[in-house]
Amino acid sequence: MPLEFEKPILELEKRIAELRETARTTGVDLEAEIRLLEERLARLKEEVYGSLTAWQRVQLARAPGRPTTLDVLEKAFQDFLELHGDRAFADDPAIVGGLAYLEGQKVVVVGHQKGRDTKENLHRNFGMPHPEGYRKAMRLMDLADRFGYPFLSFIDTPGAYPGVSAEERGQAWVIAQSIQRMSRLKVPAIALILGEGGSG
Repeated sequence: MPLEFEKPILELEKRIAELRETARTTGVDLEAEIRLLEERLARLKEEVYGSLTAWQRVQLARAPGRPTTLDVLEKAFQDFLELHGDRAFADDPAIVGGLAYLEGQKVVVVGHQKGRDTKENLHRNFGMPHPEGYRKAMRLMDLADRFGYPFLSFIDTPGAYPGVSAEERGQAWVIAQSIQRMSRLKVPAIALILGEGGSG
């Protein structure tokens, strides 16, 4: 579902696609008109995305159609092997991670995972990790360091889960530990923000 401020862009893209289809089916040369509309589209995108309000930027970051960690792993990585659990309490589906290849290089990846619909969002806790998710991420950081694999992190969360059960299991403590652990990695570490970058 497009955001309100994106509708003029989508309408112009649709018009360009229709002209291309008309040119293809009728054999009429519409390249000049299409080129003009494409130039207009580029200016419109620059104007719209170059002057977003703070709230519009938040809306873009939260848009349901944005790629998730699993989408990126499927499209850009090879042979992803997901590892589960924190070896202390449970597995947290809000955090996915494991081993993969990126252009022939073995890497360790970890990232927040939101759902595409209500059922999946409930399963993934809307991308809000529990303490066990942070412990799983730290386990993967240790794995990267132990074997000398680069560490890649994908961020897309409104923040850590703020529930009582998470606090009882040491939520604040494991967040601090995971930040410390990542700052001490001896291997290259890259963090990419896919959507929201809330606290935690």
